[in-house]
Amino acid sequence: MPLPEFAEIWSLEEALHKPETRRSRQAVENLLAEDFVEFGASGAVYRREQIIDLLAEENDEDSGQLRTANHTLMPIGPDVVLLTYESRSEQSDGSERCVLRSSIWKHNGKQWQMLFHQGTIARR
Repeated sequence: MPLPEFAEIWSLEEALHKPETRRSRQAVENLLAEDFVEFGASGAVYRREQIIDLLAEENDEDSGQLRTANHTLMPIGPDVVLLTYESRSEQSDGSERCVLRSSIWKHNGKQWQMLFHQGTIARR
């Protein structure tokens, strides 16, 4: 399996930032591997079904405009890559939240799926 281009993995990651994708159970199921795990910025650990349920319940206020920067993509195995980046979003109180993000994407023989994601709130 040849390694993907950054644009290919980033388009999949970015899809998970879009409200129309996040609210579509089918779309999220296609993007997340069966054994997906997330370590949330809150410190909570989420499994695939929990994330699918939570995203389906989001409303427009939950999904503010996300700006991203400092993207890197590194191979960590023959069919596995690590994507890292920073995100910034404005909170309802007017403050800005900066999160360091990392995602592991694995090719399952048919498509790339997210296997792991972590968001860590960055100190200013």
